Amino acid sequence: MSDSKVSKIGVLTSGGDSPGMNAAVRAVVRTGLYHGLDMYGVMRGYSGMVEDDIFKMESRSVANIIQRGGTILKTARCKEFFEYEGRKKAYDNLKKRGIDGLVVIGGDGSFNGALKFSKEFDIPCIGLPGTIDKDIAGTDFTIGFDTAVNTAVEAIDKIRDTADAHDRLFIIEVMGRDAGYIALHSGIATGAEHILIPEKKTDIDQVVKSLQEKEKRRKLVNLIVVAEGDEFGGAEEVAKHVKGKLPHIDTRVCILGHIQRGGSPTCLDRLIASRMGYHAVESLMVGRHNVMVGIQNNKMHYTPLENAVKAKQKINEEWMKIVKILAS
Repeated sequence: MSDSKVSKIGVLTSGGDSPGMNAAVRAVVRTGLYHGLDMYGVMRGYSGMVEDDIFKMESRSVANIIQRGGTILKTARCKEFFEYEGRKKAYDNLKKRGIDGLVVIGGDGSFNGALKFSKEFDIPCIGLPGTIDKDIAGTDFTIGFDTAVNTAVEAIDKIRDTADAHDRLFIIEVMGRDAGYIALHSGIATGAEHILIPEKKTDIDQVVKSLQEKEKRRKLVNLIVVAEGDEFGGAEEVAKHVKGKLPHIDTRVCILGHIQRGGSPTCLDRLIASRMGYHAVESLMVGRHNVMVGIQNNKMHYTPLENAVKAKQKINEEWMKIVKILAS
């Protein structure tokens, strides 16, 4: 805790976009205005700070956005912010407006930038976990994850229909370069026979053996859900290996791609984004600085930014056991 109080707060969205970011921006702005603070939006993440693309926000600035995907503040990567000179320029742009607090909505890369910036220039920062990957420790859910998973589930359910009609094996790739949560949750929810994720070593020969056994039992409809960052190389590589071993099986690949990032956020994502945004401003007001606001066991949880960028959400072994049992 710190005794310093904030009077002007900037809010930005950084890194990959995720559904619910707009709901979080809305909550931050309106909570700040309720408490009589001046609120500022920063366009295109840290790029807007460096380039002085900052504007004052009023209540109407965030009207009619809670249901929209993407982010009205835009997002971009900023190489200049990696250098001290770029961060100094960003600080000068905040200082001339009197902005003395910052809410950063993004993932661990965004939090890294916030932590370094705060230490160098003594600007208190609050991080809100906005990423579809759910790969940040300190919170049960990240903003956008639930929407992304539901998008994947809806798509996979439709794929199962055509797989059933043709007795086909479908290998479906979902997002998750470094984390397999979208694959894990959507795979279990759609009854996938195999789920391949970066956190667990892929035994492709065991996958082939399992498919052979299911073929003997006349189980001809199979779904394999693969995270894009699986160490075996994603859906195309998995399909290539399976076709080499089982050329007679009708195999198809479907890569869901960026549809998982877009769309109107689910009720859950709107709720957690609103709740986190509210508590971000409350934290700055009571002097709780340089933390990530998360929710654990339905209670607010504050993780020091330093810990949030070092720790990763770990896959519970019980999930993998559930996958194995339910797919048999």
